[in-house]
Amino acid sequence: MIIETQLNDGTPVCIRRVRKDDEQRIKEGIAQLSPQSRYLRFFSGMREAPPQVLRALVTVDGHDHIAWGALRSDLPDAPALGVVHAFREADDPGTAEFSVAVVDEYHGRGLARLLCAVLLLDCQREGLGHLSVNILPENRPALTLARSLGAEGTGYEAGITQLEIDIGEALASLRAESDVPGLAAVFDQFNASPAD
Repeated sequence: MIIETQLNDGTPVCIRRVRKDDEQRIKEGIAQLSPQSRYLRFFSGMREAPPQVLRALVTVDGHDHIAWGALRSDLPDAPALGVVHAFREADDPGTAEFSVAVVDEYHGRGLARLLCAVLLLDCQREGLGHLSVNILPENRPALTLARSLGAEGTGYEAGITQLEIDIGEALASLRAESDVPGLAAVFDQFNASPAD
């Protein structure tokens, strides 16, 4: 399934499932993140992800690991702009650990919300009810995004804020948003497509 939509400024993007052959794209995307963004996403200042991390990020089965990436669809090399993951928790199969990353140049343009909408729809289709997310307290944009999705705090450990998102409530919240024009296309195209 490929979802064609646009960012708030009209930039065309396509959102599709992450595949094994996306490893180089993801590596390049991580390298494009600022040191601050890499630290906030990975809780580490690494310049590039170790090979085992990259392999884990592209080893997607659509059930225990759900991942979608956004590509710039009007450029010939279709660079990666962002990615979102959900890893099902072994001890609670109705919950998955959630993360999202967007290349700095595309911050503030509605991409994280588009990626979250696709991931939430897919997670719901796969029988998940909740997402857990770990965020550093200084990562205000991520906390704002999570709270806009209805996230509630569940703990604080080793300097990390732990939250939980109810998938149904988060989707209702996104459906009600009118300031991210690309969201309607995400909902329409995802719901019109059979699971693949």
